[in-house]
Amino acid sequence: MQVEMAGEPQHPGRESEDFAAATPEALVLLDGSGPPAGTESGCRHGTAWYVRRLGVHLLARLTDRADRTAAQCLADAIAETAALHGARCDLAHPDTPAATVVAVRRSGTALEYAVLGDSLLVLHPRAGEPRVVGDDQPFPAGELLRRQVREEAPGSPERAAALTRYALAVRAARNSGHGPWIAAALPRAAEHARTGTVPLAGLRGLAALSDGAGRYVDLLGLGGWPEALALMAGSGPGELLARVRAAEASDPRCERWPRGKVRDDATAVYARTP
Repeated sequence: MQVEMAGEPQHPGRESEDFAAATPEALVLLDGSGPPAGTESGCRHGTAWYVRRLGVHLLARLTDRADRTAAQCLADAIAETAALHGARCDLAHPDTPAATVVAVRRSGTALEYAVLGDSLLVLHPRAGEPRVVGDDQPFPAGELLRRQVREEAPGSPERAAALTRYALAVRAARNSGHGPWIAAALPRAAEHARTGTVPLAGLRGLAALSDGAGRYVDLLGLGGWPEALALMAGSGPGELLARVRAAEASDPRCERWPRGKVRDDATAVYARTP
């Protein structure tokens, strides 16, 4: 695979909690999920630390364990990362650092993938419509709270309170069987990843996007997935992020595009397949 990637933090000077890395045979993209502002996570390391280590371990497993499926490699990476925390971190805390995951690798004449959470894998076929994998774990209570966030004025105390309620509800439900599954400290979360294989012969390429980059289609409606893939294939993932940031900057009060955050960490990867 020939891979190109771009990423931007939520705000300049802020550490991004996204992570992306690739080899010619595999790629990973992770989007970190930390605790609401002002709350404890039970971990002394932080979300960015967790995401980078999980991503590195996952990429290593994808490349050196052909006998393990992509989902099993994710489970192994979760366990290995959990072991790095040490006794001073409370991994049972509901706000322990976590991440959504896209994992892809070439396996002979096919592409194998595992996607967990709301990061997206978009398959770019040589013919026909793109196929989107990810963000398919319904959580109705969370959607109701998310709408309440968007109804409040950006920057207001009411918006901040609504965001905290939403974040706490999601974190209380995730990885419990009553809400979304996400990579945190439990290897069995990998069992809930979307998995599959696709013949390489039918693919022009593929894209992996954190939800901050996926806003191009899902939230901002700047184009559909065919347009997004054509943009990344032609001008690179950086151009897609530039257009997302320009749209966000044109709507600082979140009036045209109601959203919980004016900006988010955003990372996009585009890989051309042979």
